[in-house]
Amino acid sequence: MFPLAVAALVLPAALRAERINQEGRILGPAPVITNSILFNTSNADAVVSAMQIFPVTNPWNEDVSRRPVLVNSDAMIAQITSDLSSSRRTLRVFQEMNYVLIPTNQPFVPVNLITYSNESDPPPYPIPTNMPIEGWPTQTTNTLADWQTDKYHIGGDRHAIVVQPGTANIWEMWETKLTNGVWQAANGAGFNLNTNGLRPLGWTSADAAGLAMFPALVRFDECERGTVEHACRIVVARSRQEYIYPATHYASSTPASQTNVPAMGQRLRLKSTFLIPTNWAPEETALLRGLKKHGALVADNGNFFSISIAPDDRWPANAFSHISGIGITNFEAVQTTGPNEGPRSPGAPTADAGPDTSVPVGQPLLLRGLINFTGAPPVVRWSEYSGPGTASFGDAAVTNTTASFSAPGIYTLMLSADDGVHAVAYDAVVITVTSGLTVSISIMGTNAGLNWNGGSAPFVVEATPGLPAVWSGVTTTASPSASVPLGPGNAFFRVRSQ
Repeated sequence: MFPLAVAALVLPAALRAERINQEGRILGPAPVITNSILFNTSNADAVVSAMQIFPVTNPWNEDVSRRPVLVNSDAMIAQITSDLSSSRRTLRVFQEMNYVLIPTNQPFVPVNLITYSNESDPPPYPIPTNMPIEGWPTQTTNTLADWQTDKYHIGGDRHAIVVQPGTANIWEMWETKLTNGVWQAANGAGFNLNTNGLRPLGWTSADAAGLAMFPALVRFDECERGTVEHACRIVVARSRQEYIYPATHYASSTPASQTNVPAMGQRLRLKSTFLIPTNWAPEETALLRGLKKHGALVADNGNFFSISIAPDDRWPANAFSHISGIGITNFEAVQTTGPNEGPRSPGAPTADAGPDTSVPVGQPLLLRGLINFTGAPPVVRWSEYSGPGTASFGDAAVTNTTASFSAPGIYTLMLSADDGVHAVAYDAVVITVTSGLTVSISIMGTNAGLNWNGGSAPFVVEATPGLPAVWSGVTTTASPSASVPLGPGNAFFRVRSQ
């Protein structure tokens, strides 16, 4: 009987991607920090882009695009507007807070807390010698050393932020200055980015509302990716004597009874009806997308309706040139969620996309996802996260479906579950789509000549004398061909790519 050729392919599954943030972005492994890194560098971009900055359930990461508006939203927006001079009734972006990333072994140094030591986390703090101070480098021509000491007596808020990704801790200070080689600040506050913990109620932080500033900053790396993935900090001219979750402190003489004046922690949102022109810069487009989804939290009082962005010298000149043309009436006040509401309430769905696997190109793959939930069923969705070609789903709205792939390569598919209340549950599965092996066999005297296309070396040629098969190895080769001796009787061959 003429020999029968069979091609088979076995490849190890790719490593699972496990950390997925609130936007459904796979974070990947966190880079190791060995020295302090300034915020306005590509090295810093690589670190912060891989960080989960507070849990996905945190108010800074909360999707408020479907939250109802306050009943007095129009009146509050009118009040915010009238509290400003007529020339300042539009949104502004100010290049303010910056940060430095430090390794886990960064030495702690003394800090003299001048004004609010009783509402501060006690020093020492792990401050590196290159810690930047608010506004540097884009808002001054000073060297970093001169700006740290305020050599020219510029003054200002002088916020400083230290981030330690390895421990998920941050330290933030206000009115920070290096004096005679020793750091001083009005106050200092620490936060752990792995928790939803707050300052003690009634305590301030480096921000007037008692909030952290680092998670609110509009950063270069996220704008370049296309969307700001969190709420921003926003400043209004006047707030009332009240704070609402997640704020812990107010700074006002306006009575709490004047509820048309925003409280600290009040959430404002860019209206969904605001159309972002397609010719606007990618950076301002990313900011506005974030303001529609996550909004902004009232964090301080000031002379503008303004949002803080990092003073990064890599911003293009026109990055935010249209923002000051956006009137305050394009915003609305939304009902905030409490500490045990919204994404922090019980019953959040979970998603399991199944194990990583491989499949030959052209062969449909059966996906077996799993969604756990309580209450109303969430909206289920399969999507292609990455890959060299197109992944097509039999029905992307059910957990168990098929996926077909247009080209060989490594694909990442995402399964999500959205119940409209909690953070969207995500899980990813990595699919290796192989090109498959096409084998041809010819008789060459007393040998069988095998030639094949596809796969990758090394190749293992196996044989069995009959069916059902008992395969045994014949040869291993790096070339796409082999000559195999033929014995008496039938012979079946297969080639495996490892």
